[in-house]
Amino acid sequence: MNLSLYLLTVLIWGTTWIAITLQLEVVAIPASIAYRFALAAAVLFVGLLLTGRLQRLDRRAQWICLAQGLCLFCVNFMCFYSASQWIPSGLIAVVFSTATLWNALNARIFFGQRIAANVLAGGALGLLGLGLLFWPELAGHDASRETLYGLGLALLGTLCFSAGNMLSSLQQKAGFKPLTTNAWGMLYGALMLTGYCLLSSTPFAFDWSLRYVGSLLYLAIPGSVIGFTAYLTLVGRMGPERAAYCTVLFPVVALNVSAFAEGYQWTLPALFGLVLVMLGNLLVFRPRREPQPVLATR
Repeated sequence: MNLSLYLLTVLIWGTTWIAITLQLEVVAIPASIAYRFALAAAVLFVGLLLTGRLQRLDRRAQWICLAQGLCLFCVNFMCFYSASQWIPSGLIAVVFSTATLWNALNARIFFGQRIAANVLAGGALGLLGLGLLFWPELAGHDASRETLYGLGLALLGTLCFSAGNMLSSLQQKAGFKPLTTNAWGMLYGALMLTGYCLLSSTPFAFDWSLRYVGSLLYLAIPGSVIGFTAYLTLVGRMGPERAAYCTVLFPVVALNVSAFAEGYQWTLPALFGLVLVMLGNLLVFRPRREPQPVLATR
């Protein structure tokens, strides 16, 4: 079950970048993100109500959902969309993949979980592998004040993503399922983005073309309803640090899709980077060895 959820998350999030690129023309970014999570929340609430699976949340859980909406479904996306205006997507992917390390550190700080050496080693290998995969893009980008600004936004987005992971883990420890908490979190995120649009006078334009509506549906249902539910379920089952290795693998899927759809050419350094990413994956998911009991001898 965990493997199926993991592969589902990687495949979905590895292809959402195509739909995102189709959203960046007519409609303002904050409005597009608000539409995405409003639709996703509506789908989740309707589905949960029809199946009788909507859990009743207490006040504490609602506050955590509000914080989760702010981190995962609002600030996180605003940071990464804005960072893409200043730095290449490859550099954003490398920064985002540090979520594996941030999740391990935050799980240690907030939940007292031991930081496994194999997770740190696997995360480091994955980072190095992504660096090689995107090296031509990174090497061709000049450092500037705008680069630092973009890096800061990407790092802030990653920290928000990690914080959202911790909040979801906290909710699941209290017995609340990701389907319910995601529905509320996405609703709160959409409301906060709507408030931002109103305060900043961002127009609520809408593009009724098949291109925009189709990409919106893909981002809202597979990308958000299915992708986030599968991923956050993994956070509860496997731990935040191991689940976050998805952030290393989905750029690899994106490059393979790009090779098919856009003619991306694989190079020797990129292939070596791919090998490092897969080795990192093996390290992260290596079974933990339980300490053997010491038998007393007479």
